[in-house]
Amino acid sequence: MRTVYRGELPVVQGRFHVDSRRDPYGPGPSEACAGQTNGLCGAAVPGCLLLDTGPCTGRVGLTVEVHRAPPPLDDGWEEVVEASFRPVSASTAVLPCGHAALCEVDLPPADHRVRYCGRGLDRGGAADLRATAASGPVGHYLLQFWPAPPAADLVVRQTSRSARDRHRYARALPAPR
Repeated sequence: MRTVYRGELPVVQGRFHVDSRRDPYGPGPSEACAGQTNGLCGAAVPGCLLLDTGPCTGRVGLTVEVHRAPPPLDDGWEEVVEASFRPVSASTAVLPCGHAALCEVDLPPADHRVRYCGRGLDRGGAADLRATAASGPVGHYLLQFWPAPPAADLVVRQTSRSARDRHRYARALPAPR
């Protein structure tokens, strides 16, 4: 296992993206989650992932890991989803929406599985942001990549209202053409 990044991430409108296309803004939720079961890790746009952090504009904790095989599932995460991801170039980056790359993720242009885990998804309202401005990030998130053949996206664990609402939204979207 290789830890690519561990630190804080600025988020705008509760999202950030992983992109091998190098678009600083990424797709919107309706495009990224089209035809999916989960609404937290939109993987419908080739070479791009749109990640939802809940109703937050501020700072969240983020860890990005690359594995050689599926990592064990950690029971400490409140939300866990998985999706398939295939970079379209040899350069993949984690991008806060509208900002420069936070970090590079060295993934070959081959099929991967991504697991996105979160804690604190229902936090991030105005009161939460004021309370945590001096004390640290509003929520914590983990992105794990490993080589794997393409498979349908999956909701592994859902505990928050925000995750429930985003999954419901994604399931109502038509599949991409």
